[in-house]
Amino acid sequence: MTTRATRSQRRRTVVALAVILTVLSAFVFRLVDIQVVHADDHVAEGVNTGNLGSTQVIAGARGDITDATGTVLASSVLVYDAELSPVLIRQFEEQTDERKKPKLAWDEASERIARIAGISADGLRERLTEKLAEDPDSQYLELASGLSTEQYLELRSLKADQGLAYIAMKPRSVRVYPNGAVAGSTLGFLDGSGAPQYGVERIANECLTPENGEMTYLSGQGGVKIPGSEQITPAVDGGTVELTINSDLNWYLQQMIAEEAQKQGAQSGTVTVVEVKTGKIRAMAEWPALDPNDVDSVPARLWNSQIFTYTYEPGSTFKPITAATLLEEKAVTPETTVSAESRERFPNGANIGDAFSHPRYDYTLAGALIDSSNVALSKFGTMVSPQTRYEYLKKFGVGEKTDVGWYLEEPGGVAAPQTWDNQTLYTTTFGQAFTVTPAQVVRAYQTLANDGERIGLSLIESCTDSDGTVHRTRAEREQVISADTASQVRRMLENVAVQGGLADTIAVPGYRIGSKTGTAQKPDGRGGYKAGVYFTSILGVAPIEDPQYVVMVTLDEPTRITSSAATAPALQKALTQVLKTYRVAPSSQPMDELLPKFD
Repeated sequence: MTTRATRSQRRRTVVALAVILTVLSAFVFRLVDIQVVHADDHVAEGVNTGNLGSTQVIAGARGDITDATGTVLASSVLVYDAELSPVLIRQFEEQTDERKKPKLAWDEASERIARIAGISADGLRERLTEKLAEDPDSQYLELASGLSTEQYLELRSLKADQGLAYIAMKPRSVRVYPNGAVAGSTLGFLDGSGAPQYGVERIANECLTPENGEMTYLSGQGGVKIPGSEQITPAVDGGTVELTINSDLNWYLQQMIAEEAQKQGAQSGTVTVVEVKTGKIRAMAEWPALDPNDVDSVPARLWNSQIFTYTYEPGSTFKPITAATLLEEKAVTPETTVSAESRERFPNGANIGDAFSHPRYDYTLAGALIDSSNVALSKFGTMVSPQTRYEYLKKFGVGEKTDVGWYLEEPGGVAAPQTWDNQTLYTTTFGQAFTVTPAQVVRAYQTLANDGERIGLSLIESCTDSDGTVHRTRAEREQVISADTASQVRRMLENVAVQGGLADTIAVPGYRIGSKTGTAQKPDGRGGYKAGVYFTSILGVAPIEDPQYVVMVTLDEPTRITSSAATAPALQKALTQVLKTYRVAPSSQPMDELLPKFD
Protein backbone atom coordinates (compact mmCIF):
# COMPACT_ATOMS: atom_id res chain seq x y z
CA MET A 1 0.00 0.00 0.00
CA THR A 2 1.34 3.42 -1.00
CA THR A 3 1.35 5.85 1.84
CA ARG A 4 1.33 9.65 1.66
CA ALA A 5 4.97 9.69 2.85
CA THR A 6 6.01 7.38 0.02
CA ARG A 7 4.28 9.54 -2.62
CA SER A 8 5.92 12.65 -1.21
CA GLN A 9 9.37 11.01 -1.36
CA ARG A 10 8.81 10.04 -5.01
CA ARG A 11 7.73 13.56 -5.91
CA ARG A 12 10.90 14.97 -4.30
CA THR A 13 13.02 12.48 -6.21
CA VAL A 14 11.36 13.36 -9.54
CA VAL A 15 11.75 17.08 -8.89
CA ALA A 16 15.42 16.66 -7.92
CA LEU A 17 16.08 14.54 -11.01
CA ALA A 18 14.34 17.12 -13.20
CA VAL A 19 16.48 19.88 -11.75
CA ILE A 20 19.67 17.84 -12.29
CA LEU A 21 18.68 17.06 -15.88
CA THR A 22 17.85 20.70 -16.55
CA VAL A 23 21.23 21.87 -15.23
CA LEU A 24 23.07 19.09 -17.08
CA SER A 25 21.24 19.97 -20.30
CA ALA A 26 22.26 23.59 -19.90
CA PHE A 27 25.91 22.56 -19.45
CA VAL A 28 25.78 20.24 -22.48
CA PHE A 29 24.12 22.93 -24.58
CA ARG A 30 26.76 25.46 -23.56
CA LEU A 31 29.58 22.98 -24.18
CA VAL A 32 28.27 22.18 -27.66
CA ASP A 33 27.83 25.89 -28.35
CA ILE A 34 31.44 26.65 -27.32
CA GLN A 35 33.27 23.66 -28.73
CA VAL A 36 31.18 22.91 -31.83
CA VAL A 37 28.77 25.63 -32.94
CA HIS A 38 31.02 28.64 -32.20
CA ALA A 39 34.36 26.91 -31.81
CA ASP A 40 36.06 28.85 -34.60
CA ASP A 41 34.78 32.16 -33.27
CA HIS A 42 36.08 31.48 -29.78
CA VAL A 43 39.46 30.29 -31.07
CA ALA A 44 39.80 33.41 -33.19
CA GLU A 45 38.75 35.58 -30.26
CA GLY A 46 41.30 33.93 -28.03
CA VAL A 47 44.04 34.38 -30.59
CA ASN A 48 43.12 37.95 -31.49
CA THR A 49 42.76 39.15 -27.93
CA GLY A 50 45.76 37.28 -26.70
CA ASN A 51 43.73 35.25 -24.22
CA LEU A 52 45.91 32.23 -23.58
CA GLY A 53 47.01 32.48 -27.24
CA SER A 54 50.44 31.32 -28.45
CA THR A 55 52.08 31.76 -31.85
CA GLN A 56 54.73 29.54 -33.36
CA VAL A 57 56.60 30.49 -36.55
CA ILE A 58 56.66 27.87 -39.30
CA ALA A 59 59.86 28.48 -41.23
CA GLY A 60 59.85 28.20 -45.02
CA ALA A 61 62.86 26.75 -46.80
CA ARG A 62 65.09 28.94 -48.97
CA GLY A 63 64.95 27.80 -52.57
CA ASP A 64 67.56 25.66 -54.31
CA ILE A 65 70.01 26.86 -56.95
CA THR A 66 70.66 24.41 -59.76
CA ASP A 67 72.79 24.40 -62.87
CA ALA A 68 71.43 24.03 -66.41
CA THR A 69 71.27 20.23 -66.06
CA GLY A 70 69.40 20.23 -62.76
CA THR A 71 72.41 19.55 -60.52
CA VAL A 72 71.78 21.17 -57.13
CA LEU A 73 74.49 23.71 -56.32
CA ALA A 74 72.90 25.28 -53.23
CA SER A 75 70.16 24.07 -50.91
CA SER A 76 68.87 24.54 -47.38
CA VAL A 77 68.71 21.97 -44.60
CA LEU A 78 67.26 22.15 -41.09
CA VAL A 79 69.59 21.95 -38.11
CA TYR A 80 68.71 22.40 -34.46
CA ASP A 81 70.12 24.55 -31.71
CA ALA A 82 69.67 22.95 -28.28
CA GLU A 83 69.68 24.72 -24.93
CA LEU A 84 69.11 23.89 -21.27
CA SER A 85 67.36 25.72 -18.44
CA PRO A 86 69.84 25.78 -15.52
CA VAL A 87 67.24 27.03 -13.04
CA LEU A 88 64.88 24.19 -13.93
CA ILE A 89 67.67 21.63 -13.53
CA ARG A 90 68.47 23.11 -10.10
CA GLN A 91 64.83 23.04 -9.06
CA PHE A 92 64.45 19.41 -10.14
CA GLU A 93 67.59 18.42 -8.25
CA GLU A 94 66.29 20.17 -5.12
CA GLN A 95 62.82 18.64 -5.43
CA THR A 96 62.03 16.25 -2.56
CA ASP A 97 58.85 14.82 -4.05
CA GLU A 98 60.06 11.95 -6.19
CA ARG A 99 56.83 12.00 -8.21
CA LYS A 100 57.65 15.48 -9.52
CA LYS A 101 61.26 14.76 -10.48
CA PRO A 102 62.48 13.50 -13.88
CA LYS A 103 63.15 9.79 -14.16
CA LEU A 104 66.88 10.50 -14.59
CA ALA A 105 68.99 12.43 -12.14
CA TRP A 106 71.14 15.19 -13.65
CA ASP A 107 74.39 13.24 -13.41
CA GLU A 108 73.02 10.36 -15.47
CA ALA A 109 70.94 12.58 -17.76
CA SER A 110 73.96 14.77 -18.57
CA GLU A 111 75.90 11.69 -19.72
CA ARG A 112 73.18 10.69 -22.16
CA ILE A 113 72.56 14.25 -23.34
CA ALA A 114 76.27 14.86 -23.95
CA ARG A 115 76.65 11.59 -25.87
CA ILE A 116 73.83 12.53 -28.26
CA ALA A 117 75.11 16.09 -28.70
CA GLY A 118 78.68 14.91 -29.25
CA ILE A 119 80.17 16.91 -26.40
CA SER A 120 81.94 16.20 -23.12
CA ALA A 121 79.65 15.33 -20.23
CA ASP A 122 82.19 16.62 -17.70
CA GLY A 123 82.44 19.85 -19.65
CA LEU A 124 78.66 20.20 -19.75
CA ARG A 125 78.30 19.71 -15.99
CA GLU A 126 81.13 22.16 -15.36
CA ARG A 127 79.49 24.82 -17.54
CA LEU A 128 76.18 24.32 -15.71
CA THR A 129 77.85 24.72 -12.32
CA GLU A 130 79.56 27.93 -13.46
CA LYS A 131 76.30 29.28 -14.89
CA LEU A 132 74.37 28.67 -11.68
CA ALA A 133 77.19 30.19 -9.65
CA GLU A 134 76.89 33.36 -11.73
CA ASP A 135 73.09 33.39 -11.67
CA PRO A 136 71.07 30.82 -9.70
CA ASP A 137 67.97 31.77 -11.70
CA SER A 138 69.56 31.57 -15.12
CA GLN A 139 67.21 30.19 -17.75
CA TYR A 140 69.68 29.69 -20.60
CA LEU A 141 72.71 27.52 -21.20
CA GLU A 142 73.74 26.60 -24.73
CA LEU A 143 73.91 22.83 -25.16
CA ALA A 144 74.94 22.56 -28.81
CA SER A 145 74.23 24.29 -32.11
CA GLY A 146 73.73 22.84 -35.56
CA LEU A 147 72.49 19.43 -34.46
CA SER A 148 71.32 17.08 -37.17
CA THR A 149 67.77 15.80 -37.50
CA GLU A 150 68.94 12.45 -36.14
CA GLN A 151 70.41 14.10 -33.04
CA TYR A 152 67.26 16.18 -32.63
CA LEU A 153 65.05 13.10 -32.70
CA GLU A 154 67.22 11.31 -30.13
CA LEU A 155 67.16 14.28 -27.77
CA ARG A 156 63.42 14.72 -28.23
CA SER A 157 62.82 11.06 -27.41
CA LEU A 158 65.06 11.27 -24.34
CA LYS A 159 63.25 14.39 -23.17
CA ALA A 160 59.82 12.79 -23.56
CA ASP A 161 60.70 9.40 -22.09
CA GLN A 162 62.60 10.70 -19.07
CA GLY A 163 60.65 13.90 -18.38
CA LEU A 164 63.64 16.20 -19.01
CA ALA A 165 61.60 19.38 -19.36
CA TYR A 166 64.73 21.52 -19.13
CA ILE A 167 65.78 20.67 -22.72
CA ALA A 168 64.62 22.99 -25.51
CA MET A 169 65.45 22.79 -29.23
CA LYS A 170 64.86 25.31 -31.99
CA PRO A 171 65.06 24.54 -35.71
CA ARG A 172 67.27 26.69 -37.94
CA SER A 173 67.75 26.59 -41.68
CA VAL A 174 71.35 26.55 -42.94
CA ARG A 175 72.69 26.84 -46.47
CA VAL A 176 74.82 24.06 -47.91
CA TYR A 177 76.73 23.91 -51.18
CA PRO A 178 77.12 20.24 -52.15
CA ASN A 179 79.78 20.84 -54.83
CA GLY A 180 81.98 23.01 -52.66
CA ALA A 181 84.03 25.49 -54.68
CA VAL A 182 82.47 24.60 -58.05
CA ALA A 183 81.08 27.91 -59.31
CA GLY A 184 81.49 29.23 -55.76
CA SER A 185 82.13 32.82 -56.84
CA THR A 186 79.06 32.57 -59.04
CA LEU A 187 76.81 31.32 -56.24
CA GLY A 188 77.86 33.65 -53.43
CA PHE A 189 76.85 32.76 -49.88
CA LEU A 190 74.77 33.72 -46.83
CA ASP A 191 76.23 35.38 -43.76
CA GLY A 192 75.66 34.23 -40.19
CA SER A 193 72.30 36.00 -40.01
CA GLY A 194 71.08 34.40 -43.23
CA ALA A 195 71.48 37.53 -45.36
CA PRO A 196 72.68 36.89 -48.93
CA GLN A 197 76.19 38.01 -49.77
CA TYR A 198 77.33 38.34 -53.39
CA GLY A 199 76.62 36.12 -56.36
CA VAL A 200 73.35 34.49 -57.31
CA GLU A 201 72.34 34.29 -53.65
CA ARG A 202 72.22 38.08 -53.75
CA ILE A 203 70.90 38.86 -57.22
CA ALA A 204 68.19 36.16 -57.10
CA ASN A 205 67.27 36.71 -53.46
CA GLU A 206 63.69 37.72 -54.25
CA CYS A 207 63.07 34.35 -55.92
CA LEU A 208 64.92 32.30 -53.32
CA THR A 209 63.44 33.89 -50.18
CA PRO A 210 60.63 31.91 -48.50
CA GLU A 211 57.56 33.29 -46.74
CA ASN A 212 57.30 32.06 -43.18
CA GLY A 213 53.97 30.73 -41.93
CA GLU A 214 52.65 30.51 -38.40
CA MET A 215 50.61 28.33 -36.11
CA THR A 216 48.47 29.97 -33.44
CA TYR A 217 46.76 28.01 -30.68
CA LEU A 218 45.25 28.31 -27.24
CA SER A 219 47.08 26.85 -24.33
CA GLY A 220 45.97 25.84 -20.89
CA GLN A 221 47.77 25.48 -17.60
CA GLY A 222 51.40 24.56 -18.05
CA GLY A 223 51.37 25.66 -21.68
CA VAL A 224 49.48 22.54 -22.83
CA LYS A 225 47.97 23.07 -26.26
CA ILE A 226 44.17 22.96 -26.28
CA PRO A 227 43.07 20.42 -28.92
CA GLY A 228 41.20 21.88 -31.85
CA SER A 229 42.39 25.43 -31.18
CA GLU A 230 45.10 25.48 -33.86
CA GLN A 231 45.01 27.91 -36.74
CA ILE A 232 47.76 27.33 -39.32
CA THR A 233 49.03 29.63 -42.04
CA PRO A 234 51.39 27.40 -44.04
CA ALA A 235 54.87 28.57 -45.02
CA VAL A 236 55.68 29.14 -48.68
CA ASP A 237 59.10 27.81 -49.67
CA GLY A 238 61.42 29.91 -51.81
CA GLY A 239 61.60 29.34 -55.54
CA THR A 240 64.18 27.29 -57.40
CA VAL A 241 66.71 29.26 -59.43
CA GLU A 242 68.07 27.51 -62.51
CA LEU A 243 71.35 28.88 -63.82
CA THR A 244 72.65 28.81 -67.38
CA ILE A 245 76.00 27.34 -66.38
CA ASN A 246 77.08 23.73 -66.75
CA SER A 247 78.65 22.72 -63.44
CA ASP A 248 80.67 19.85 -64.94
CA LEU A 249 82.22 22.21 -67.48
CA ASN A 250 82.77 24.78 -64.74
CA TRP A 251 84.53 22.17 -62.61
CA TYR A 252 86.91 21.24 -65.42
CA LEU A 253 87.71 24.86 -66.26
CA GLN A 254 88.34 25.68 -62.59
CA GLN A 255 90.82 22.83 -62.28
CA MET A 256 92.47 23.84 -65.53
CA ILE A 257 92.78 27.57 -64.80
CA ALA A 258 94.08 26.83 -61.30
CA GLU A 259 96.83 24.69 -62.81
CA GLU A 260 97.67 27.18 -65.57
CA ALA A 261 97.64 30.20 -63.28
CA GLN A 262 99.97 28.57 -60.79
CA LYS A 263 102.21 27.33 -63.58
CA GLN A 264 102.55 30.91 -64.81
CA GLY A 265 102.98 32.34 -61.32
CA ALA A 266 99.87 34.51 -61.68
CA GLN A 267 97.92 36.05 -58.84
CA SER A 268 94.57 34.90 -60.22
CA GLY A 269 92.86 33.60 -63.34
CA THR A 270 89.42 33.33 -64.91
CA VAL A 271 87.66 31.55 -67.75
CA THR A 272 84.32 32.78 -69.08
CA VAL A 273 82.22 30.91 -71.64
CA VAL A 274 79.26 32.53 -73.43
CA GLU A 275 76.89 30.92 -75.93
CA VAL A 276 76.90 33.15 -78.99
CA LYS A 277 73.29 32.80 -80.16
CA THR A 278 71.70 33.19 -76.71
CA GLY A 279 74.08 35.29 -74.62
CA LYS A 280 73.90 32.63 -71.90
CA ILE A 281 76.92 32.25 -69.66
CA ARG A 282 77.85 28.57 -69.70
CA ALA A 283 80.82 28.75 -67.34
CA MET A 284 82.40 31.20 -64.88
CA ALA A 285 85.60 29.60 -63.63
CA GLU A 286 87.87 31.48 -61.23
CA TRP A 287 91.05 30.83 -59.29
CA PRO A 288 91.52 31.16 -56.36
CA ALA A 289 88.09 29.59 -56.00
CA LEU A 290 85.62 30.51 -53.29
CA ASP A 291 84.07 27.62 -51.37
CA PRO A 292 80.76 29.04 -50.02
CA ASN A 293 80.90 26.44 -47.24
CA ASP A 294 84.16 28.00 -46.03
CA VAL A 295 84.39 31.59 -47.21
CA ASP A 296 87.49 32.33 -45.14
CA SER A 297 89.48 29.94 -47.32
CA VAL A 298 90.13 32.85 -49.72
CA PRO A 299 90.75 36.58 -49.13
CA ALA A 300 87.62 38.73 -48.86
CA ARG A 301 88.53 40.53 -52.11
CA LEU A 302 87.80 37.26 -53.93
CA TRP A 303 84.34 36.73 -52.45
CA ASN A 304 82.79 38.61 -55.34
CA SER A 305 83.37 37.45 -58.91
CA GLN A 306 86.35 39.12 -60.59
CA ILE A 307 84.66 38.59 -63.95
CA PHE A 308 82.12 41.29 -63.13
CA THR A 309 84.00 43.47 -60.66
CA TYR A 310 87.63 43.71 -61.81
CA THR A 311 88.23 46.66 -64.14
CA TYR A 312 91.30 47.04 -66.33
CA GLU A 313 92.42 48.54 -69.62
CA PRO A 314 91.65 45.81 -72.17
CA GLY A 315 94.60 46.43 -74.43
CA SER A 316 94.76 44.62 -77.75
CA THR A 317 91.55 42.63 -77.26
CA PHE A 318 89.74 45.85 -78.20
CA LYS A 319 91.64 46.38 -81.46
CA PRO A 320 88.95 44.39 -83.31
CA ILE A 321 86.42 46.92 -81.99
CA THR A 322 88.45 49.70 -83.63
CA ALA A 323 88.48 47.62 -86.82
CA ALA A 324 84.69 47.15 -86.62
CA THR A 325 84.24 50.91 -86.20
CA LEU A 326 86.32 51.66 -89.30
CA LEU A 327 84.61 49.01 -91.42
CA GLU A 328 81.12 50.01 -90.33
CA GLU A 329 81.88 53.64 -91.17
CA LYS A 330 83.26 52.58 -94.59
CA ALA A 331 86.56 54.30 -93.77
CA VAL A 332 88.67 51.23 -94.69
CA THR A 333 88.62 47.68 -95.99
CA PRO A 334 90.56 44.75 -94.47
CA GLU A 335 93.27 45.39 -97.08
CA THR A 336 93.63 49.15 -96.59
CA THR A 337 97.23 49.96 -95.64
CA VAL A 338 99.19 52.36 -93.42
CA SER A 339 102.94 52.71 -93.09
CA ALA A 340 104.19 52.04 -89.55
CA GLU A 341 107.47 51.55 -87.73
CA SER A 342 107.75 49.88 -84.34
CA ARG A 343 107.94 53.28 -82.60
CA GLU A 344 106.85 56.66 -83.88
CA ARG A 345 106.36 60.20 -82.66
CA PHE A 346 103.08 61.58 -83.98
CA PRO A 347 102.56 65.18 -85.19
CA ASN A 348 100.83 66.19 -81.96
CA GLY A 349 103.80 65.01 -79.90
CA ALA A 350 102.39 61.62 -78.81
CA ASN A 351 104.83 58.70 -78.66
CA ILE A 352 103.44 55.28 -79.61
CA GLY A 353 105.36 52.00 -79.70
CA ASP A 354 104.78 48.34 -80.54
CA ALA A 355 105.59 45.40 -78.31
CA PHE A 356 108.35 44.22 -80.66
CA SER A 357 110.96 45.95 -82.83
CA HIS A 358 110.44 45.92 -86.58
CA PRO A 359 111.26 48.03 -89.66
CA ARG A 360 108.68 50.14 -91.45
CA TYR A 361 105.86 47.98 -92.81
CA ASP A 362 102.95 48.85 -95.02
CA TYR A 363 100.42 47.11 -92.81
CA THR A 364 96.97 46.10 -94.00
CA LEU A 365 94.23 46.41 -91.39
CA ALA A 366 94.23 42.62 -91.16
CA GLY A 367 98.02 42.63 -90.79
CA ALA A 368 97.89 45.26 -88.03
CA LEU A 369 95.58 42.92 -86.06
CA ILE A 370 97.77 39.88 -86.74
CA ASP A 371 100.92 41.62 -85.49
CA SER A 372 98.89 43.67 -82.97
CA SER A 373 100.68 46.86 -83.99
CA ASN A 374 99.81 49.81 -81.77
CA VAL A 375 101.40 52.25 -84.20
CA ALA A 376 99.42 50.96 -87.17
CA LEU A 377 96.14 50.89 -85.18
CA SER A 378 96.76 54.47 -84.08
CA LYS A 379 97.00 55.53 -87.72
CA PHE A 380 93.97 53.50 -88.75
CA GLY A 381 91.92 54.71 -85.81
CA THR A 382 92.29 58.37 -86.66
CA MET A 383 90.65 57.76 -90.05
CA VAL A 384 87.38 58.45 -88.21
CA SER A 385 86.73 61.22 -85.70
CA PRO A 386 87.37 60.79 -81.98
CA GLN A 387 83.66 61.31 -81.38
CA THR A 388 82.83 58.43 -83.73
CA ARG A 389 85.26 56.11 -82.00
CA TYR A 390 83.87 57.14 -78.62
CA GLU A 391 80.33 56.39 -79.76
CA TYR A 392 81.29 52.90 -80.95
CA LEU A 393 83.08 52.14 -77.70
CA LYS A 394 79.82 53.01 -75.96
CA LYS A 395 77.82 50.91 -78.45
CA PHE A 396 80.03 47.94 -77.64
CA GLY A 397 79.28 48.40 -73.94
CA VAL A 398 82.21 50.30 -72.47
CA GLY A 399 80.94 52.02 -69.34
CA GLU A 400 77.73 49.96 -69.30
CA LYS A 401 76.98 47.15 -66.87
CA THR A 402 75.80 43.84 -68.30
CA ASP A 403 72.18 42.66 -68.14
CA VAL A 404 73.08 40.04 -65.51
CA GLY A 405 72.43 42.50 -62.68
CA TRP A 406 75.51 41.41 -60.78
CA TYR A 407 75.83 42.80 -57.26
CA LEU A 408 78.49 45.55 -57.13
CA GLU A 409 79.23 45.06 -60.83
CA GLU A 410 81.69 47.65 -62.09
CA PRO A 411 80.72 49.56 -65.26
CA GLY A 412 84.20 50.62 -66.32
CA GLY A 413 84.19 53.73 -68.46
CA VAL A 414 85.67 55.96 -71.11
CA ALA A 415 86.08 59.72 -70.88
CA ALA A 416 84.42 62.03 -73.41
CA PRO A 417 86.65 62.75 -76.44
CA GLN A 418 86.78 66.45 -75.62
CA THR A 419 88.95 65.53 -72.62
CA TRP A 420 91.39 63.29 -74.51
CA ASP A 421 94.97 64.51 -74.46
CA ASN A 422 97.52 63.98 -77.23
CA GLN A 423 98.41 60.47 -76.06
CA THR A 424 94.84 59.35 -75.34
CA LEU A 425 93.80 60.30 -78.86
CA TYR A 426 95.82 57.32 -80.06
CA THR A 427 95.88 54.91 -77.12
CA THR A 428 92.08 54.57 -77.23
CA THR A 429 92.52 52.88 -80.63
CA PHE A 430 94.36 49.96 -79.05
CA GLY A 431 92.58 49.45 -75.74
CA GLN A 432 94.15 51.92 -73.35
CA ALA A 433 92.80 54.99 -71.52
CA PHE A 434 89.45 53.32 -70.79
CA THR A 435 88.42 50.44 -68.54
CA VAL A 436 86.23 47.36 -68.83
CA THR A 437 85.50 44.12 -66.99
CA PRO A 438 86.09 40.65 -68.46
CA ALA A 439 82.30 40.28 -68.74
CA GLN A 440 82.12 43.38 -70.94
CA VAL A 441 84.87 42.11 -73.24
CA VAL A 442 83.08 38.78 -73.65
CA ARG A 443 79.88 40.67 -74.43
CA ALA A 444 81.65 42.67 -77.16
CA TYR A 445 82.94 39.47 -78.77
CA GLN A 446 79.51 37.86 -78.54
CA THR A 447 78.29 40.80 -80.64
CA LEU A 448 81.02 40.27 -83.24
CA ALA A 449 80.35 36.53 -83.32
CA ASN A 450 76.56 36.95 -83.61
CA ASP A 451 76.53 38.97 -86.84
CA GLY A 452 76.67 42.26 -84.96
CA GLU A 453 73.63 41.61 -82.80
CA ARG A 454 74.21 41.99 -79.09
CA ILE A 455 72.18 39.68 -76.87
CA GLY A 456 72.22 40.65 -73.22
CA LEU A 457 74.33 38.28 -71.13
CA SER A 458 72.30 36.04 -68.85
CA LEU A 459 73.23 33.82 -65.93
CA ILE A 460 69.79 32.95 -64.56
CA GLU A 461 67.67 30.75 -66.80
CA SER A 462 64.53 30.84 -64.69
CA CYS A 463 62.88 31.06 -61.30
CA THR A 464 60.33 28.37 -60.48
CA ASP A 465 57.95 29.27 -57.66
CA SER A 466 57.00 26.66 -55.08
CA ASP A 467 53.65 26.26 -56.84
CA GLY A 468 55.41 25.36 -60.10
CA THR A 469 55.03 28.70 -61.89
CA VAL A 470 58.12 29.31 -64.05
CA HIS A 471 59.49 32.80 -64.69
CA ARG A 472 62.07 32.82 -67.46
CA THR A 473 64.75 35.41 -68.10
CA ARG A 474 64.31 37.41 -71.28
CA ALA A 475 67.38 38.84 -72.99
CA GLU A 476 67.48 42.24 -74.66
CA ARG A 477 68.71 42.36 -78.26
CA GLU A 478 70.35 45.19 -80.16
CA GLN A 479 71.95 45.38 -83.60
CA VAL A 480 75.25 47.17 -82.95
CA ILE A 481 76.96 46.76 -86.34
CA SER A 482 75.92 45.16 -89.61
CA ALA A 483 76.25 41.45 -90.23
CA ASP A 484 78.67 42.20 -93.08
CA THR A 485 80.99 44.20 -90.81
CA ALA A 486 80.89 41.48 -88.15
CA SER A 487 81.72 38.85 -90.79
CA GLN A 488 84.74 40.84 -91.98
CA VAL A 489 86.03 41.23 -88.42
CA ARG A 490 85.61 37.49 -87.76
CA ARG A 491 87.57 36.74 -90.90
CA MET A 492 90.40 38.90 -89.59
CA LEU A 493 90.20 37.15 -86.19
CA GLU A 494 90.65 33.83 -87.97
CA ASN A 495 93.69 35.24 -89.71
CA VAL A 496 95.08 36.22 -86.30
CA ALA A 497 94.54 32.65 -85.08
CA VAL A 498 96.23 31.16 -88.18
CA GLN A 499 99.02 33.66 -88.87
CA GLY A 500 99.72 35.00 -85.38
CA GLY A 501 102.61 33.94 -83.22
CA LEU A 502 100.42 31.68 -81.04
CA ALA A 503 98.84 29.77 -83.94
CA ASP A 504 100.29 26.38 -83.01
CA THR A 505 99.59 26.79 -79.28
CA ILE A 506 95.89 27.63 -79.61
CA ALA A 507 94.96 25.37 -82.54
CA VAL A 508 92.04 23.00 -81.88
CA PRO A 509 92.28 20.03 -84.28
CA GLY A 510 89.29 19.83 -86.59
CA TYR A 511 87.97 23.30 -85.84
CA ARG A 512 88.45 26.73 -87.36
CA ILE A 513 88.74 29.38 -84.68
CA GLY A 514 89.27 33.11 -84.35
CA SER A 515 91.26 34.70 -81.54
CA LYS A 516 92.83 37.86 -80.17
CA THR A 517 95.20 38.47 -77.29
CA GLY A 518 95.54 41.38 -74.92
CA THR A 519 98.49 42.38 -72.74
CA ALA A 520 97.18 45.22 -70.60
CA GLN A 521 99.50 47.42 -68.59
CA LYS A 522 98.52 47.96 -64.96
CA PRO A 523 98.38 51.45 -63.41
CA ASP A 524 100.97 52.25 -60.76
CA GLY A 525 98.66 54.64 -58.93
CA ARG A 526 100.81 57.64 -59.84
CA GLY A 527 99.53 58.30 -63.34
CA GLY A 528 101.83 55.77 -65.02
CA TYR A 529 102.10 52.02 -65.47
CA LYS A 530 103.89 49.32 -63.50
CA ALA A 531 107.05 48.14 -65.22
CA GLY A 532 106.81 44.59 -66.57
CA VAL A 533 103.49 43.84 -64.82
CA TYR A 534 100.46 42.97 -66.93
CA PHE A 535 96.90 41.75 -66.86
CA THR A 536 96.86 39.28 -69.75
CA SER A 537 93.90 37.92 -71.67
CA ILE A 538 92.94 36.00 -74.78
CA LEU A 539 89.61 35.35 -76.49
CA GLY A 540 88.58 32.56 -78.81
CA VAL A 541 85.53 32.22 -81.06
CA ALA A 542 84.62 28.77 -82.37
CA PRO A 543 83.80 27.50 -84.87
CA ILE A 544 84.56 30.77 -86.64
CA GLU A 545 82.51 29.94 -89.76
CA ASP A 546 79.39 29.38 -87.60
CA PRO A 547 80.20 30.80 -84.16
CA GLN A 548 78.73 28.90 -81.23
CA TYR A 549 80.87 29.91 -78.25
CA VAL A 550 83.09 32.74 -77.07
CA VAL A 551 85.74 31.80 -74.52
CA MET A 552 87.84 34.30 -72.59
CA VAL A 553 90.85 33.51 -70.40
CA THR A 554 92.56 36.01 -68.09
CA LEU A 555 95.68 35.83 -65.92
CA ASP A 556 96.55 38.60 -63.51
CA GLU A 557 100.26 39.38 -63.33
CA PRO A 558 101.78 36.16 -64.66
CA THR A 559 105.50 36.01 -63.89
CA ARG A 560 106.88 33.10 -65.93
CA ILE A 561 105.58 34.42 -69.24
CA THR A 562 104.48 38.01 -68.73
CA SER A 563 102.78 38.53 -72.10
CA SER A 564 99.38 37.26 -73.21
CA ALA A 565 101.16 34.17 -74.53
CA ALA A 566 100.79 32.94 -70.95
CA THR A 567 97.06 32.48 -71.58
CA ALA A 568 97.34 30.56 -74.85
CA PRO A 569 97.57 26.98 -73.47
CA ALA A 570 94.54 27.65 -71.24
CA LEU A 571 92.51 28.91 -74.20
CA GLN A 572 93.31 25.81 -76.23
CA LYS A 573 92.25 23.53 -73.39
CA ALA A 574 89.13 25.56 -72.65
CA LEU A 575 87.96 25.68 -76.29
CA THR A 576 88.57 21.95 -76.69
CA GLN A 577 86.51 21.12 -73.60
CA VAL A 578 83.67 23.48 -74.49
CA LEU A 579 83.31 22.11 -78.02
CA LYS A 580 83.41 18.55 -76.67
CA THR A 581 80.91 19.26 -73.87
CA TYR A 582 78.33 20.70 -76.27
CA ARG A 583 79.13 18.23 -79.07
CA VAL A 584 79.81 20.92 -81.62
CA ALA A 585 80.48 19.37 -85.03
CA PRO A 586 83.97 19.93 -86.48
CA SER A 587 84.38 22.55 -89.19
CA SER A 588 83.31 21.27 -92.60
CA GLN A 589 84.11 24.38 -94.66
CA PRO A 590 87.71 25.26 -95.54
CA MET A 591 89.15 28.59 -94.51
CA ASP A 592 88.96 31.45 -97.00
CA GLU A 593 92.16 32.64 -98.63
CA LEU A 594 94.48 34.26 -96.11
CA LEU A 595 94.28 38.02 -95.85
CA PRO A 596 97.60 39.76 -96.55
CA LYS A 597 99.55 41.25 -93.65
CA PHE A 598 101.46 43.70 -95.78
CA ASP A 599 100.96 45.45 -99.06
